[in-house]
Amino acid sequence: MQQKRSVVIATLGVTQTISWASSYYLTAVFAEPISADLGIPREWFFAIVSAALLAAGVMGPLAGRAIDRYGGRDILAATNIVFGAGLLTMMYTHSLTGLIVAWALIAIGMGFGLYEAAFATVTGLYGQEARNAITGITLIAGFASTVAWPTSRYLIDGGGWRQAVLFWAALQFACALPLNRYVVPQPGKPHRSEVSEAAGETSHVSGLMIVLAIVFGATWFISSALAAHLPRLLQALGASADGAVAAAALVGPAQVGARLVEFGVLRRVSPVFSARLATALHPVGAAVLALFGPVASVPFVLLHGAGNGMLTIARGTLPLVLFGPEGYGLRTGILAAPARILQGAAPLAFGYVLDRGGPIAALAFSGGLMSLSCLALCLLRPRARA
Repeated sequence: MQQKRSVVIATLGVTQTISWASSYYLTAVFAEPISADLGIPREWFFAIVSAALLAAGVMGPLAGRAIDRYGGRDILAATNIVFGAGLLTMMYTHSLTGLIVAWALIAIGMGFGLYEAAFATVTGLYGQEARNAITGITLIAGFASTVAWPTSRYLIDGGGWRQAVLFWAALQFACALPLNRYVVPQPGKPHRSEVSEAAGETSHVSGLMIVLAIVFGATWFISSALAAHLPRLLQALGASADGAVAAAALVGPAQVGARLVEFGVLRRVSPVFSARLATALHPVGAAVLALFGPVASVPFVLLHGAGNGMLTIARGTLPLVLFGPEGYGLRTGILAAPARILQGAAPLAFGYVLDRGGPIAALAFSGGLMSLSCLALCLLRPRARA
């Protein structure tokens, strides 16, 4: 029996929350204890994570094409197994080699199982009407950082980082896997004419896709950089360790709040306008934090989180509205590939700027890059599909 749309959206929201929390958001909290336990420099840990994000980006087009052809249900379920295997490998490792193998497995899961895969799944199910489904998934999964960071910190303090990793692996196997496999339905196969039409349109939108790929790359770079370094950035400005983690945890509520605004107030306007607004919020927050120091940690996190939350929706809805649902998975995979490659360099590159130049230089770097993205979107004059 076909599942209700609300059930499918809620399911994908929950499974995406688990997958993001147990992969992308591991870095910020686990880098220190794992590096210390394995006796490796912290920079090596970030380099491994950056390589994993890079590998995930390269897999994007392959994942998108596979979901266009076969649907997302079984692919998403398979990624839960891969995520769990990577986490178990990490838990048992006592060497640098084992850590590399663990992140290699997690990279496969990220390449085939995060937002782009979920967006392609609902687009295959609902076609042009998938915009609200994409927003709904991000509304739930926007709490991933809010769940991941405090939970991981609590588990690490209570039983060590290995027990914390085991917890996330168990959630992949016991919760995310059965939900994706048995609740998410399979879509009907696309008609050959639809695939041909999508391929034929590529030559007419190549310039627009290049602009979107550049903007997505810059914004994902900042999102990934702060996901890895936000608590440390706030501490470098003078915030306490507990205060930095508490402020950083507000990213999730800020993302969800902004997505509610997008869903309610901005749903009738072009996603291009929402993207322009979203890219403007981080530079404003960076300027406030640089001027006022740690007392402005919460305003900065709220502005950054709100912009990041709206941008997550824009990454799914812009290709849908501008290019249509045909070939959506492949197209978003192509758009995501350069962005993921840049994103892969973010933890290492931003950490270098933060370590060598200090927090003000890091804020200037992130604010400037996001400002250029906003400018590119403001200069964009697309003609949306009917």
